[in-house]
Amino acid sequence: MTLLLIIDMQNDFCKPDGALYVKDAEKDISRLGTFIKRHSDKIDHIILTQDNHHVIDISHPQFWEDSEGNPPEPFTEINTDDIENGKWKPRFEKEKAVEYIKDLERQGEFPHVIWAALCITGSCGAAIVDEIMEPVKMWAREGRYFDVVTKGTNPLTEHFGALKANVPVKNNPETQLNTELVKRFALFDTILIAGEAKSHCVASTVKQMLEVDDTACKMVILEDCMSNVAGFETLALPIYEKAKHEGVRFTLSTEWFK
Repeated sequence: MTLLLIIDMQNDFCKPDGALYVKDAEKDISRLGTFIKRHSDKIDHIILTQDNHHVIDISHPQFWEDSEGNPPEPFTEINTDDIENGKWKPRFEKEKAVEYIKDLERQGEFPHVIWAALCITGSCGAAIVDEIMEPVKMWAREGRYFDVVTKGTNPLTEHFGALKANVPVKNNPETQLNTELVKRFALFDTILIAGEAKSHCVASTVKQMLEVDDTACKMVILEDCMSNVAGFETLALPIYEKAKHEGVRFTLSTEWFK
């Protein structure tokens, strides 16, 4: 049984006019769309993840301001020193925001980066690109069903990975480990992984899946169906090196099923 897991192939990431366009994403979606069409009979189930955010979100400019009330530019990094020195301050939920930044720094993996307001719930930017949805719908017409897993709706934490937020929020189940998704993964022998961005949401998903027993041996990364956010090409290399060490397979969409 084979599952195709598609991470955040949404307009805001995959289109040149998107809020956070990932360079070469249009090539990724073209290759993945072709892969689905060619191997429709070999894919037993499809799960798509979909980033969804409020306008006011801890990673959006509108959440923060400097001493003169100006928001940060996209790609600005904010750390605890910046907050303590008064360079940046949260406009909302100050104590929770500061604690979140501290928790991220303790993890030592992803810095807190401000993105342009992206994947706003209900917007065109949040929609999964047609180049993926059309082949998925064609696949489904054979009597099969796909799932869409929404993430990112809590405005006080980033939610890169499919299984849980970067820093889960107490008493907010949507940010905690998605146990139903873990159970679903257990049903399959092979889990093919594609999506955007390789440096962030795909990498975080891979990392979280490695923490689930007996999952590494099922995972196959379709390397030509994902790309990095520009400037972050090396950010997730340790995650992928660990994945290789633990037995995750890496291949091209043109090579799998040969």
